[in-house]
Amino acid sequence: MTDRAPVHELRALTGVRGIAAWFVVFYHIRLSIAGLPTGLRDVFAKGYLAVDFFFLLSGFVIWLTWNDRLRTGGPESVPRFLQKRIARIWPLHLVTLAGAIALALVLRATGRSDPQFVFPELPLHILLLQNWGFTRHLAWNDPAWSISAELGAYLLFPLLVMTVDWRRLPTAALLAIAAVLLITLHLAMDARTLGTDIPRYGLLRCLVEFTTGSIVCALWLRWRGTRAPLSAAVALLVLVALWRIGAPETLVVPALFAVVLLLLALTAGRDFNPFETGLVHYLGEISYATYLSHFILWKAFKLAFVSDTTAVSPAKIALYLGFVLLASIALYHLIERPAQRWFNKL
Repeated sequence: MTDRAPVHELRALTGVRGIAAWFVVFYHIRLSIAGLPTGLRDVFAKGYLAVDFFFLLSGFVIWLTWNDRLRTGGPESVPRFLQKRIARIWPLHLVTLAGAIALALVLRATGRSDPQFVFPELPLHILLLQNWGFTRHLAWNDPAWSISAELGAYLLFPLLVMTVDWRRLPTAALLAIAAVLLITLHLAMDARTLGTDIPRYGLLRCLVEFTTGSIVCALWLRWRGTRAPLSAAVALLVLVALWRIGAPETLVVPALFAVVLLLLALTAGRDFNPFETGLVHYLGEISYATYLSHFILWKAFKLAFVSDTTAVSPAKIALYLGFVLLASIALYHLIERPAQRWFNKL
């Protein structure tokens, strides 16, 4: 319960974030990999769903870290929360967006163009407002749409904290609220996949899953140290079975990921956990840089090294993946962390 020692980090959740980020990378390059088996291509085709896991995980971590601070920290706690969240997401976003602008200018200078780079919409992207209903398509650095949606969740999170304390509600109520939220998302989207019409539904998708993630955190605080992992594992198997027999992705997958998140949290720190090993944990630490940089790097890589954009050899794919890894490391240590520290000192 809430009187237990505070938790600073669940290493398994950091590690799985890195794996999810690389699923997004493979999602964006899957159709260009020469000789990729059909089964593996089908797996990578679902890589966009990693973003839904990110939203749930974000709600979990933000509620765990900031719920008590916002309730007891006084009037300055909300501005401080927003400052730290903007410091977390905005500087690296600006750097990767600058890379996209540089690439667009190089294309323009050489007489080429890319419909991805829509200059009239650039102010929306600079301010991270591009996925708030102002446009009808993705542009510039595609993955940043989810960061725009996250910003909306951050702005509304203090209101959530002031409105309800999940810890005071019975377990049945928490499960019912989570179910209603996810059913509402399914009905509102009325689509086959969660990736449908992101400019229209992306913000709603984030807000619902972020809030659900905060409920998952409250359940974890209540159930850690119990036999709940067994029940969570059973629920996971049921949801996987439902998805395999054709249950709607927009209904089943967010619930499935919520259970996965709960199971990962409940089993964190127990015996050997592959998501907590040094390498996997480090990939999680640099995952934001991986997520934001890979899309523009792929465009630049194809322009520089690939003549036939429909079939890229495994050797060149390996080279590109190496570039993404090195860029992630450099961006994390040279840009993301220093800029975050500087912004937080303002």
